[in-house]
Amino acid sequence: MVLRKAGPAAAATGVAAIGFIALVTIGTYAASGTPQASANRAALSAGSVPAAYQGLIQKWGALCPEISPPMLAAQLYQESGFDPSARSSVGALGMAQFLPGTWAIYGVDADGDGKKDIWNAADAIASAATYDCSLAKDVAKVPGDRQDNLLAAYNAGPYAVEKYNGVPPYKETQGYVKNIKALARSFTAPTAPVEVSQQSAAAIYFAQTKLGTPYLWGGEGLPSQDGRFDCSGLTQAAYASVGITLPRVADDQWYAGPHPSRDQLRPGDLVFWATDLNDPRSIHHVGIYVGGGYMINAPHTGAVIRYDKIDTREYIGATRVTSDGAEALPVRNADGSITGKGGVGGGATPDAPASPTAAPAAAAPATPPAVPPAASRPTAGAPPLPADQGPSAAGQPTAKP
Repeated sequence: MVLRKAGPAAAATGVAAIGFIALVTIGTYAASGTPQASANRAALSAGSVPAAYQGLIQKWGALCPEISPPMLAAQLYQESGFDPSARSSVGALGMAQFLPGTWAIYGVDADGDGKKDIWNAADAIASAATYDCSLAKDVAKVPGDRQDNLLAAYNAGPYAVEKYNGVPPYKETQGYVKNIKALARSFTAPTAPVEVSQQSAAAIYFAQTKLGTPYLWGGEGLPSQDGRFDCSGLTQAAYASVGITLPRVADDQWYAGPHPSRDQLRPGDLVFWATDLNDPRSIHHVGIYVGGGYMINAPHTGAVIRYDKIDTREYIGATRVTSDGAEALPVRNADGSITGKGGVGGGATPDAPASPTAAPAAAAPATPPAVPPAASRPTAGAPPLPADQGPSAAGQPTAKP
């Protein structure tokens, strides 16, 4: 996640003179917004899924009333990160991570080539929707929210949902339902101003205290790294300072909340760059928006943490970080397998859809873990800009560390 060295910006003096704490305070708390209402027919947010799959997810996400395109996208992202060649340690295969036995029942030939191919993205997307709708039918007579019951059946099996007359009291299943619905908001096209984050000013304050710190490829601000950061290490640490845990890499941080449009940006939003503006998997740089068209970022080797303009080539969009959105993100290992928060589990295997008939093992009633508490906004003023470090025009992102 690097940003090539940039030239000086003509507006440096003017932006510095405004005072970034004042800019942040005005931008963060004067903006009005309302929470997004969910809808089963919600459209996908632009740039939230690879363009090659957007039409398929939009189509198959409308297969039955209990699912939606954003919900289906959230499941596919959590299962494989939209990777058609994903293979788990327990034998779940393809973008939708079906076990071969389950695929034999629910596999769909969506592209009409005469084969139900678990490795084919079109077939996998259609089959995931078909499986979801089959589960929805299995638990259709259970009272409560129909999408919640479907997701619970996906994780724990229909038997458990019927037994408990709704979402069963399994911590993992309750967490799965909550996480998929929270993650779906990142895939939903906003229909009104996106709600403003209350932690954003404090996250920016943390980043401001790091201005002038040299960039380090792979840096997370550790003492052994002399407190240096790379781009996503800085954003991760800034939000950790307010009790929100982000993934380590930029392309996963993209899904930590809804995506405001350029004209709806507010201080504290994460802003991103990608080599392919039609594919969020190509995201390679991230910064923290501070208002006035500028961000704080750790640009590249040889540079320091600084202010840069955001309106440059390869800008793909922004994310307004939420506690629920960040908590819902899966922890993805180097081999593509999923562990930790947000990961699929329960039922038949930890990495694949539960069997539609198998009863889950007994589990003690529990509640999902609490969302990390938000830190209070600091009262201290912003540190002054380093003498040689006014805002500068951003260069172009190039590659991940």
